[in-house]
Amino acid sequence: MSAILSPPWTDTLCVQPELSFRAFNENDVAAVAAIEAEVYLFPWSAGNFFDSLLSGYRCMGAWAADELVSYAVVMTAIDEAHLLNLAVASKWQRHGIGAAMLTNVIDEMRRQPLEMIYLEVRPTNLAGLRLYESFGFNQLGVRRDYYPALTGREDALFLGFNIAPRTI
Repeated sequence: MSAILSPPWTDTLCVQPELSFRAFNENDVAAVAAIEAEVYLFPWSAGNFFDSLLSGYRCMGAWAADELVSYAVVMTAIDEAHLLNLAVASKWQRHGIGAAMLTNVIDEMRRQPLEMIYLEVRPTNLAGLRLYESFGFNQLGVRRDYYPALTGREDALFLGFNIAPRTI
């Protein structure tokens, strides 16, 4: 483990574990779905994750030792990527793991002939919004009534980030 400053929106010191990244597979779906159910009020089902695997989406996981601590699901088409889901297990939040996962996602997408990565985020998800903004994602629009909410629907902020390889 190493001590690092936590994400840019805090000034606290946190301990970030050594992480290993790899694609998650059908054997990992139960652990992915358990994190999903733990951190989201309206979670994807295990079936949604199986469908993502079957559809050929890039399904990535981060492990601390043998424990899955974060995952991301990315769909690519033509010259763009769409980050469909990114989550960090509750007990591992605020340790820089979301930033490490997002860095891994961006690095993976830069290995492909892609120009942009897009995502939606709830305006009420302040930690997620700050994370994406700290990486340089910009708001491109609003998707009205996008997410289910306890009292109806909630808008989504539509964000984009240019991931095209940098040229010198």
